[in-house]
Amino acid sequence: MVSWLTKKHAMGMNLITLTPMMCGGIIPTKTGMIAEFEFTVNAKQHQKPLLECVLPMIPYLSLEKWQDLIHKGLVRRNGVVVEHAETVSEGDVIAYVVPDHSEDEVNTRWRWLWNDADIAVIAKPENLPVNRTTRNVYNTLIQLLRRESPWPDAHLLHRLDAETSGLLLVGRNNDVAKQRQANLNQWLHTKEYLAVVKGAPSWRHMSLSAPLKERSDSDIRSKMYVQHDGKVSETELEVLSVGKGASLILCRLKSGRKHQIRAHLAHLGLPIIGDKMYSMDGQYYLKRVSQHYLSAGDYEALESDHHLLHCWRLGWQWNGQKQVVVDDHIPANMKRVCDHYGVSLASVMDGLDQHQHCALPFHFHE
Repeated sequence: MVSWLTKKHAMGMNLITLTPMMCGGIIPTKTGMIAEFEFTVNAKQHQKPLLECVLPMIPYLSLEKWQDLIHKGLVRRNGVVVEHAETVSEGDVIAYVVPDHSEDEVNTRWRWLWNDADIAVIAKPENLPVNRTTRNVYNTLIQLLRRESPWPDAHLLHRLDAETSGLLLVGRNNDVAKQRQANLNQWLHTKEYLAVVKGAPSWRHMSLSAPLKERSDSDIRSKMYVQHDGKVSETELEVLSVGKGASLILCRLKSGRKHQIRAHLAHLGLPIIGDKMYSMDGQYYLKRVSQHYLSAGDYEALESDHHLLHCWRLGWQWNGQKQVVVDDHIPANMKRVCDHYGVSLASVMDGLDQHQHCALPFHFHE
């Protein structure tokens, strides 16, 4: 019997606790599962056919498959089994089940670090997409939050690449997200990342203004390049430690372009270790796309199964209230590679000590 999703998940925890909320684990590759989904019909979907709304949800499901799910009673609208392809209204809750659903392996160990009444800070692990991709629609960060956190209608305020770890802001619901995203760059004033790169910079500090744009002649369609007619992109860089062949760099975003830090560091000849797209001419990105597989030898050459970029600090001001949240968890691969190259994380640890009062525990507000 299908166990339908309900808006109840508090993970069996007290809603006020002294430690961050932690969920998930490693989801095996291509394992069949009974996947349960739920979404709320928005204003754009109002008075549209149900099938038109659900078709984009899971790329590999055909119209015929959706019709079959309806026929089998696996689609519900506001708790009632859908018997035909009806029209939906804004605010309707659509729930559906996909039997024997399979997805690529992801890391679902997300952490809930802080929240007030409207927004929360989530620590995203490496190798977890934030939104649905062609390979993953069920185990994405936003779907996990909606299933496992106290906020079943959570919405992302900004994004991180699937392989990037670290801090993200989410809104309690769609209305909050719309309000906060409207002027996000005005109130979210600090976004700091740690990057472990190949090479040793000749400088200690740099303020890089280099416009970014995709290139039509690139083998990798989504790759960003520094080009004079690109979008304005600004990154402040500070070298924290230099080892034997690698360095740790603090990156402060002053704009928010796609792949901005990765593209800027690669442009400087300092590609992030493990970056399949921006290191070694993108050969491992292209291989994974064409063969859907990278070997143990490939990952050994890359030195990590994900690029070593971690968003460790966010700061903002809203209605006169200032807040800073720092993630005290440094990814294991980042620690391992730093140790291998003799790159010191001491300055990062010192920074954590200085901001200890800001790394707040999970404290859920109704």
